[in-house]
Amino acid sequence: MINAALKVFSKNSYRHASTDEVVKEAGISKGLLFHYFGSKAGLYEFLFDYSVRFMLLELSREVDRSETDFFELIRQMERARMQVMKLYPYMQQFLNLCLKETCPEAERIAERRADYEERMLSYTRQPDYSVFAGIGEPERALGLVRYTIAGITEEMSGRYDFTPEKLYEEICSYLDILRRMTYPDLRSALPTEKEEHDL
Repeated sequence: MINAALKVFSKNSYRHASTDEVVKEAGISKGLLFHYFGSKAGLYEFLFDYSVRFMLLELSREVDRSETDFFELIRQMERARMQVMKLYPYMQQFLNLCLKETCPEAERIAERRADYEERMLSYTRQPDYSVFAGIGEPERALGLVRYTIAGITEEMSGRYDFTPEKLYEEICSYLDILRRMTYPDLRSALPTEKEEHDL
């Protein structure tokens, strides 16, 4: 039931998500859905609270709060997301959409949503950003990594052989490239244009 609801809400805004579609996806009666959650808004609130608790729990298990290496921290966070995706493929997508919702029903979780955003932002304050001093603003570096991960996720999610493990492996390979491009002591390890041509 949870996965079915996460799927429906993640693929639609709150306003366009249908409880009829949820019960069809879950293979349950509408009466049973309303028995447990009371209303569509009640289901939405439950999903948000459950997803936040689950996501933060996995992050607490995978992320070392003393880690200051930017790329290692991102790797640990992506490993946590991979573990979540194994059980709940649409949970991250649902949470991302929740943060953008503007409908009145979303205001019912406004305070909890702000708390979740702050908890997630705390991870971005953890690393040492001085390594980016020679190549640009830390905010743009973080944006570059976010856009890269989002693009990889979107591209790979549509593949017939998609698995969370394959997504994690691909993301890590890109993080390794970005890490070598960023850290001065590793730039010499990058292949030259001629070496790339010879490969």
